[in-house]
Amino acid sequence: MDVAEVRTTTKTTKCENKHMKIHKYVGCDVHKVDSDLVIAEEGREGEVRPYGKIASDLHAFERLIKKIGGPDVVLHFVYEAGPTGFVLCRHLRHLGHDCIVVAPTKIPQPKGGRQKTNRRDATQLARLLRAGELEGIYVPDVIDEALRDLTRVRSDASRDLKRAKQRLKAFLLRHGYHYAGSANWDQKYHRYLRELTLPLPTLKLALEEYLLAMEEANNRLTRIEEVVAAEAVKWRMYPAVQALMCFRGFDLPAATMLVAELCDVRRFAHPRGLMAYLGLIPQEDSTGDTRTLGSITKRGNAQARWILIEAVQHCGKAPKIGRRLAVRQDGQPEEYRKIAWKAQTRLYKRHWHLTQRGLLAAKVKVALARELCGFVWDLLRRVPPPAQPKIKAPVSRSATRRPGLSRSEHVMIG
Repeated sequence: MDVAEVRTTTKTTKCENKHMKIHKYVGCDVHKVDSDLVIAEEGREGEVRPYGKIASDLHAFERLIKKIGGPDVVLHFVYEAGPTGFVLCRHLRHLGHDCIVVAPTKIPQPKGGRQKTNRRDATQLARLLRAGELEGIYVPDVIDEALRDLTRVRSDASRDLKRAKQRLKAFLLRHGYHYAGSANWDQKYHRYLRELTLPLPTLKLALEEYLLAMEEANNRLTRIEEVVAAEAVKWRMYPAVQALMCFRGFDLPAATMLVAELCDVRRFAHPRGLMAYLGLIPQEDSTGDTRTLGSITKRGNAQARWILIEAVQHCGKAPKIGRRLAVRQDGQPEEYRKIAWKAQTRLYKRHWHLTQRGLLAAKVKVALARELCGFVWDLLRRVPPPAQPKIKAPVSRSATRRPGLSRSEHVMIG
């Protein structure tokens, strides 16, 4: 090879190296106040070096990107799902960088490790991300997460009302009062409580406080349900909510809650994946020829699992299309109504067989919820995918910062 060919080859190699991208994998152990970062260079033998701590706000991560990034650098971020939510992930993706959020239960853990620190956690995340051993969870957009939070407020209000009723009944039971009729909280039962004669004025005051707390919880629940109904109609996932209302046991609040928790079920290739996501599959500890199944895993989305278990309370009754269900199914495609009717008949037969076997009522409900999960997966996959939401670009934080507050105090992730 002569000198001219050597020079040409050298120039070509330099040009190729010039346009090569450098990948950096950043493991983040994110907390409320600060975050520990570890950067892993690409390649199996690449350097893994601690970067240090930075403040847990968006401006600090923007400054970090300017320091370690560049035109030929591709950054990959990863952090564990936790109380800080998805604000950081969405912001990094908006800036054009790759970022995933991983479930702590799905991170491979080395056996024998007896030391756990923030830096070690960040180092492990960076190494596993570089090796391709991590799988990110679904990150909802801002609008979907906002409606999900609203439905969770409704669930909290429902539980508060239930607790208020339990406290009132416990108060009456402690003092020897028992209602002879059906205590279904109708007008007759409320009249009985108002006209109840107690021996001491102090007890009457306590009763009035319990009644007032129950009334306030009931008014709050009604108010939130009205807001959920108004916002659900404007939501891009409302067709999926309408389709889910074809099932018996799903009114507008329940259907909105389940769709807000699941979002797009197309990310599950099989209904078993959705069942595992909701924690409805049994635990298994098998070895050799021995197979041992335990209780359900209860992992994943507990809110959606609770909704499904509540929705199967009617399965012991004969299948029928009642007046309210007929109104909800009016105008829906025929295939949606066929799936809903198939689910009714299937769950009714399944309930009868499991009950005849003598299983506990709680186990029967969980088994029926798992069956219903498969029908929900089949139905929601038939709904046309919604259009992507048009979200405005986030406003510069420095322009909206109030005087007297630092940037870290104004836009903390936690």
